[in-house]
Amino acid sequence: MTEFILVSGMFTGPHVWEDTAARLAAAGAGAHTAALTGLGGPGSATTDHIDLDTHIEEMLALIDSVSVEAGPDAEIVLVGHDYGVHPVLGAADRRAERIGRIVFLDTGPGQDGAPALAAVPDRSVREEVAGRAGAEGAGRDLAAPARDEWQRWGSTAGIPGTVLDRLTALASPQPLRTLLQPLRLTGEAASLPVTGVLCQANGSSIEMVQRRVDLGDAAMLPLADPKVSFFELPTGHWPMLSLPAELAEVLLRAATGEGHRLTPPGSAQPPAHLRPFLLDLPELPRERTGNVDLYLPEAEGPRPAVVFVHGGPVPAGVLPTPRDWPTLKGYARYAATEGAVGVTLDHRLHDMTDYQRAAEDVAAAVERVRADPRVDADRIALWFFSGGGLIAADWLRQPPAWLRCLAASYPVLASHPGWGLVDSRFHPVDAVAGAGTLPIVITRVGRESPEIAVTVEEFLSAAEKCGADVEVVDVPNGRHAFETLDPTEESRGAVRRAMRSVLGHLMA
Repeated sequence: MTEFILVSGMFTGPHVWEDTAARLAAAGAGAHTAALTGLGGPGSATTDHIDLDTHIEEMLALIDSVSVEAGPDAEIVLVGHDYGVHPVLGAADRRAERIGRIVFLDTGPGQDGAPALAAVPDRSVREEVAGRAGAEGAGRDLAAPARDEWQRWGSTAGIPGTVLDRLTALASPQPLRTLLQPLRLTGEAASLPVTGVLCQANGSSIEMVQRRVDLGDAAMLPLADPKVSFFELPTGHWPMLSLPAELAEVLLRAATGEGHRLTPPGSAQPPAHLRPFLLDLPELPRERTGNVDLYLPEAEGPRPAVVFVHGGPVPAGVLPTPRDWPTLKGYARYAATEGAVGVTLDHRLHDMTDYQRAAEDVAAAVERVRADPRVDADRIALWFFSGGGLIAADWLRQPPAWLRCLAASYPVLASHPGWGLVDSRFHPVDAVAGAGTLPIVITRVGRESPEIAVTVEEFLSAAEKCGADVEVVDVPNGRHAFETLDPTEESRGAVRRAMRSVLGHLMA
């Protein structure tokens, strides 16, 4: 028999699991909720002494109790949500022989030596909490969120209003020591099967994790191990409140070993970003200076230029670098065959906190291109891809006169709290209000991941309200990075249409 031990996250206790636990029990499984001290458990009135070790010890006692009650043949599945994954990992490390599986519910795996606070995506929240701990001492509590503050800790998408009211009413202050004490692991639980349940409305998906694995992100590579499986749910950060029936079903399936497995690097087929570009284009000479490559047309006189800005984050040290990826090279060569200078560059977007320096790299590259005597400095287009779309905000907010067109393909156009980006500067949804008459060409794919698709729709809605000049090129059956994933006539037609539009604005 499967015995689930459900451990809630920050500010919450056993009450959040009521519906999900009842459904697990109805399916014949054991369902036990962890009542941690200070978070709905005993002794919650005094929290000065409570730290992560306190909760790990309570988890160990619960595991031992369930083991005795259920018998030696029971398989214990530990489910950690949010902060709850840290006591889960600490306990699993000490009772690995009794654990059948660990489920990470919309949270990343904790790391040895790192405190729970480091896993909070929102940098401003991390800094605020750390600053408060320094000023007031780690023995104090972090106040529970007001009803309209839960979004700082995760998307509340899908939670009914009455349920959100109850969540707020029953929330407990979080003992600060639980967030600041580093997690210490011996590695004993490293061989246990693991399942990740990703919540798409909170900014994560299996597709996004696979892309990071394909790029060689060292932190993500262990997730391609066969013992790791994934599910995803179309909801926010608290699926036990928004989709309890669906969550219970996923947990039951996870316990049997079901779930999606990631494709590890080095498989038979190249990763999406290294597959051939969908158009057959002639080879053209390339000039490389620093982090910038120029593809020059066979034409006289200064020519307009299209600067192609790759997405990301791309882990540092990845080879080949983005400017050598088939998609970027293909677009640049295509622009050059049509009479414009095609420009690719590498920028330093290696993490979600790197947007400022990546934007500096792009701005410097643009100025270098404009200074080249073979380029018409007054006729420049910028074309952004994927996560690079957030950099477009700088150019939308106050477009220079020489910027004749701004394009973006399957772009991210608004940041999500779950991604850890907090700088409001990089928010094209807001910046488009300053675009004026700048022509904007958006290539939208029909099979986009929900967490990115919603940002495109937000942008188009904001653009319509302010009267921005936006053309949408749709690829109904296309996926993110369709130029190498979906080499169809529909896809080729979309690329040609987008290029014609951009060059039409440049050549006018």
